[in-house]
Amino acid sequence: MVLVSAASEAHLEEAALVHAAQGGDRAAFGALYEQYGRMVHGILLAYVSYSDAEDLVQDVFLKALEQLRSLRDPAAFGSWLAAIARRCAIDLCRRKKPVSETQDMPGGPRPDREAFEVLDILQRLPKAYRETLILRLVEGMTGPEIAVRTGLTPDSVRVNLCRGMKQLRQALAGESNYE
Repeated sequence: MVLVSAASEAHLEEAALVHAAQGGDRAAFGALYEQYGRMVHGILLAYVSYSDAEDLVQDVFLKALEQLRSLRDPAAFGSWLAAIARRCAIDLCRRKKPVSETQDMPGGPRPDREAFEVLDILQRLPKAYRETLILRLVEGMTGPEIAVRTGLTPDSVRVNLCRGMKQLRQALAGESNYE
């Protein structure tokens, strides 16, 4: 019962921030940026290179700021923002020819090459799994936090993480038969 109250309170606080931001309160929008920045970055990483994701985070929030008045349900802010992030990433993919992570950084291969190789494997998993896994493994979000921020149910997040980890383990072991 306490968890339900805490979640409801968090939704009310978030709705108040969204309403304030819709009214032009830049500090409220800044607070939303703080709450959702990792989620946006993680979703972008599911589609684009690390450096592109770094650049696109700002673009996503600028688009959200421009379109914020059109958001009718403040409770849908997280899933609305996630949709903007996906569209920005997909638009970039359409405009840009794919390059490997080590090629798109000046100076050639990066010292943390293994991390980028794992990220490359994650980006080849089915969308639902890769987004959820990146939010968990790269951005450090908890399962319940992913559910609240993205609008997914906790059960969906749990299933996506479980199935995604299974596919990630298979891919890391050299098996290529994703479900």
